[in-house]
Formats: sequence, structure tokens, C-alpha cells
Amino acid sequence: MKKYLIQNGGQALAIVADVLQEADLIKARDLIVEKLGRIDGLVNGAGGNMPEGVVQPDADIFSMNIEGMRKVMELNLFGTILPTQIFGAVMVKNGGGSIVNISSVSSKQVITKVLGYSMGKAAVDCYNQWFAVEMANRHGDLIRMNAIMPGFFLTEQNRTLLTEPDGSYTARGKLVIQNTPFKRFGHPEELVGALVFLLSDASKFVTGMQIGVDGGFTVFGGV
Repeated sequence: MKKYLIQNGGQALAIVADVLQEADLIKARDLIVEKLGRIDGLVNGAGGNMPEGVVQPDADIFSMNIEGMRKVMELNLFGTILPTQIFGAVMVKNGGGSIVNISSVSSKQVITKVLGYSMGKAAVDCYNQWFAVEMANRHGDLIRMNAIMPGFFLTEQNRTLLTEPDGSYTARGKLVIQNTPFKRFGHPEELVGALVFLLSDASKFVTGMQIGVDGGFTVFGGV
């Protein structure tokens, strides 16, 4: 990505940081301001699932791995809140900006197994709306916060759950396709339009919203 941006006339700075470690985030923020001068946008994209947060179909739902659930929820929720606190404060001083959170369709639709992840993303949606209102109450339209809810995109994390080694769909993958009106998985580049819209001035009167990029998954009733 860094190479691509530079080759196309942009500037890029790659920094390794743990989104749950405040010191890492402060160091990253300070380096960005030092090298690039200001911060106008933030994408809270860190997150994901962990095996400890998954509830298998044959598991006892009255003795779930609470610590595992907590870890997944912490990554997704506080991995959104902490960067917002560290980078958002600079954006207010700059005079404005846009924050985009990465949510998930699992925050709106019940998806089996991924309880910890779903609860974490639902909490992100709650924070997304709360922060948008509180920021507006305090600073007017200086800072907007919105979220993108991706549907099913093949990633290294879910590929073996949704596809067989030969590329055909697993039973779970078939269910996803069956319940996605577009009858396919999303392509990564199809997230770009919504992201650019929310980061740019084209969405200056939009805040607290969740935009689904899911091929119709969240609006389909299955019939």
C-alpha cells in the first residue's frame, strides 16, 4: 500500500502499533503529526475474531468461554475507542475531520458461532452513534463519525470456513451465498467507494450512520 501511494503521487508512512496500547497510539500520532503535519481522517479498521470467542454448535451455551468473549469484544470495541481518543483530539485541534469505523453485518443479523465478534461489533455501532451525537453537541460539525458494515468478503481469517481447497463453497459458504441477493462474496475494492464517501466532504452532513456494503445481505428476509 505504501509503495502504491507513493507511486501515484501520494505520501505514506507505515507505523506498527497495538490499538489496545495507548503508548503505541500516542507515539504513532506524534510521528504522523511530525512527518505529515496534521490528521484529517481516521479509519478504525483493527479488529476481528478469535477462536476463544466462537461458540460451536455442540457447545454448552451455559458454560461459554467468558474470558475469550471478553478478549474479542475488547479488541473490537476498545480497539475503536482508544484510537479515536488519541487521534480524534488532534483532529479537533486541526479544525475538523472524519472518523470511519469498520463494523459488520453480524452486528445487525444473527450469525451463528461468532458471538464474541458480533457483540463487539454491536458495541462499536452503539459507540458510533453515541460519539457522533456527543461530538456534535460539543463541537458542532467539526468531526463526523460513521461506520461501514461489510458483508461477507473472503479473507485469510474466514476463507477455510467458507470455501473448500478447490474453491467450491462449504456448507456455511453456501448459506451465506443463499442469503446474499447478489449471490456472491464481496471484492475488497468494493469497500472503497463507501470509505471515500465517508472520509470526504461529500458526506459533510452525514454522521452516526452505518452503511452496509453487503450485496443486500442485511435487508434480505430469506424468502
